[in-house]
Amino acid sequence: MARLLLVEDEDFLARSLQVGLEDELYLVDRAGNGEEALWHARSGHHDAMILDLRIPPPSGLDVCRCLRAEGRKLPILILTACDTPQEVVAGLDAGADDYLTKPFAFEVLLARLRALLRRGSGGQSAELRVGNLRIDTAGHRVYRAGREISLTRMEFLLLENFARNPGALQSRSKLSALLWEDELGPDSNSLDVLISSLRKKLDPDHPRRLIQTKRGLGYILIEESELG
Repeated sequence: MARLLLVEDEDFLARSLQVGLEDELYLVDRAGNGEEALWHARSGHHDAMILDLRIPPPSGLDVCRCLRAEGRKLPILILTACDTPQEVVAGLDAGADDYLTKPFAFEVLLARLRALLRRGSGGQSAELRVGNLRIDTAGHRVYRAGREISLTRMEFLLLENFARNPGALQSRSKLSALLWEDELGPDSNSLDVLISSLRKKLDPDHPRRLIQTKRGLGYILIEESELG
């Protein structure tokens, strides 16, 4: 399952796009300004970015230039009302991989995304492995020791984040912001419930938990060398 970063400051359009893309089985993170876009893009978690140019600073063009200057190859699709030939050229020269102007047909956006992801100019690997844990990110399937495990969308997103950062401490606030776009989630107990459910599915036949609690600090997925 591909994970997208949607950068759009118009809330109604952003919500509409997010719902439509999630209906197409994409995982979608949202950013409303250039600073948030850079923060998310630097995480290395995304397969492609959909980027508006007219966002609070830094602008979409500056976001493109900054990411390319840092050597990041995240595929970028500009989606904007800036439609003059000069603006299109500026966006592509700034490092974007494709350019689509508003108004647009959603089917065209989906086709452009499929083409961008097929080119794979910077997306994450379709498979993640940590010890006996295997995650097929394209097929949204998870296996441990060869046994397939059925996860909800939120459980999958949480586990994928851990698997992309094995051995790294994940704070509660960071995980909550990743899952719910704020640091608390629907309620203060939501993250605990989600992790508990994920553990029950991952660990029933294994003596050691994959996701361990660091009291007062957060959670960590134990590294590959520690897994049997």
